[in-house]
Amino acid sequence: MTTTFLPKVGGPLYLTDSGLETTLIFHEGQELPYFAAFDLLKTEDGRASLKAYYMRHGEIALAQGMGFLMEGPTWRASADWGDKLGYAPDELAAANRASIELMQSVRDSLKARGDIPVLVSGCIGPRGDGYVAGDAMTAEAAHAYHQAQAIAFKEARADMIGAITMTNIPEATGVALAAKTAGIPVAISFTVETDGRLPSGDSLKSAVAVVDAATGGYPAYYMINCAHPEHFDHVLESGAAWMDRIGGMRANASRCSHAELDEAEDLDDGNPEELGQQYRALLQAHPQIVVLGGCCGTDHRHIHSIAKACVSLGQAA
Repeated sequence: MTTTFLPKVGGPLYLTDSGLETTLIFHEGQELPYFAAFDLLKTEDGRASLKAYYMRHGEIALAQGMGFLMEGPTWRASADWGDKLGYAPDELAAANRASIELMQSVRDSLKARGDIPVLVSGCIGPRGDGYVAGDAMTAEAAHAYHQAQAIAFKEARADMIGAITMTNIPEATGVALAAKTAGIPVAISFTVETDGRLPSGDSLKSAVAVVDAATGGYPAYYMINCAHPEHFDHVLESGAAWMDRIGGMRANASRCSHAELDEAEDLDDGNPEELGQQYRALLQAHPQIVVLGGCCGTDHRHIHSIAKACVSLGQAA
C-alpha cells in the first residue's frame, strides 16, 4: 500500500482540528451523550453544526497555505458506545460511513476555494475511557473489536484512520492491526499524563517500539495528544531514532491533569497565543512533526495561533 500522499517530513505542514467535543458542548451548547459527536449525524441541524466546525478549521489552513487533515466525529462510534446510545451494528456502520461522506463534502468545498492538500481521516477512539488505561484488552481482542469501524472507513473511501487517545499498548496495537486487515493507513495517537507517560505507565518510546514490532511498522506515524506541551516536551529526545516516528501532536490548552479536567465544571481553554509559541518551539526542536492540532479545551482560536506561529517552519502546500 502506498502512503506517499500522507503527511511526511519535507512536505507541507498539516493543520488538523481541535477539541471537537469540548467545542460543541461548551461553545455551542450541544448535548453529546457519552461525548458522542457522531450522534449529531442523525439530524440536519447536527450535520450542519459538524460541517461548520470543520469549515472553520479548514479556512485557517486555506488562509495560511497549509494542508488540512480532518479527523472525523466518530471517536465514540464503536460497538460498546453505540450500544449505550441505542445503535444497532448496521446503524453504527452507516454512521461511520456517513461521517466520511460529510467530511468529503467539506473537502470539496475547501478544494473549490484553494489548492491545498486535504485529507479525510476516520477517527477511532478507545473502547473505554480516553484518560484511563483501565483493564486493557489483548491486542487480539482489540483487533477484533475495532475491525468493524476500520472496514466502514475503508468502504467509505477515507484516506486514513486516526486512532485518538490510545491509553495502552495492546489496544493501540489492535487498532493498527484492524487498519492493516482493512487495508487503510493509520496514525496512532497516544494520550500521555503529566509525566509524559501513557496512562498505562508505559513510556512513549516503548509504546512506539512495541506497536511497530507487533505490526511490522504499519502505522504511518504516531502522535501525542490530550496533554499540555509542558507535560511531554521533556520525554522527546532530539536525534533519537524512535523520534522519527512521532509525526504529530494534538495538545491540550490546559496544564491541568486528566483527573483535574474530569472534575472541572468550567472549560480551561488556556492561552491560545502561548500554545502557538510552544508548538513553534517543539517544531524547531523536532522538525519531523508535521501534523498540528488540538485536543481537550482547544478550538479554532488555538489552531489559528498554532498556524500563525508555525507556518514559516513548513514547506508550502
